Amino acid sequence: MAPNASDDAPIIRGDDVVKEYETGGQLVRALKGVDFGIAPADFVAVVGPSGSGKSTLLNLLGLLDVPTRGDVRLRGTDVATLSDRERTNTRKDTIGFVFQSFYLIPTLTAVENVEMPRMLDRTPKRTRERATDLLERVGLGDRLDHYPDELSGGQKQRVAIARSLVNDPDILLADEPTGNLDRDTGDRILDLFDEFRAEEDVAVVTVTHDAYVADAADRVVNLIDGEVRPADEAAAEGST
Repeated sequence: MAPNASDDAPIIRGDDVVKEYETGGQLVRALKGVDFGIAPADFVAVVGPSGSGKSTLLNLLGLLDVPTRGDVRLRGTDVATLSDRERTNTRKDTIGFVFQSFYLIPTLTAVENVEMPRMLDRTPKRTRERATDLLERVGLGDRLDHYPDELSGGQKQRVAIARSLVNDPDILLADEPTGNLDRDTGDRILDLFDEFRAEEDVAVVTVTHDAYVADAADRVVNLIDGEVRPADEAAAEGST
């Protein structure tokens, strides 16, 4: 995954990244020397079959894991040198997550769900103002006090997007963000990504099986067996 052609320095970049796991007494190489760079306001779609390394790459980008070999640097800092606590704090300030299944807390209202990542911050007024503003910007200003079971799937995903942005992250990681939505609702989610990229310079990296999501991205990364492959080679691999 080559860095974006823009003049902006990457927020996070990886060089010759290898990730290995041991499972069932066997060594599995989930990533085999991958290079990547994510710049402000990028929209990158990661595609590939199951077991290709997409989730592993997302975990590295989200500071949930560190490489076995190679370097992953966030704003120039090697993430492998950070302690678990430092990675957690950095992740809170830098990374937002959106999931296919929303993961809203059913006993909390929409605005309370958005506030959750800042629950331990001692700024309740500012947190409420930020959560309210985000919900209004995603078109849910009239749903602040609604619970998840009172919301449609698209509304739940918009709450989840607002929650992912409450800490002003640099990167938004979206795992199949349109997978449980119809096409029209999925288009609305993509429009929201574009709006926040333009307004807040948030980079979006999505793992997806939806071709129309990949078509909307600035760049598409094709992962096959832990390696980045050219589009034509990946298509040929997928047809076999």
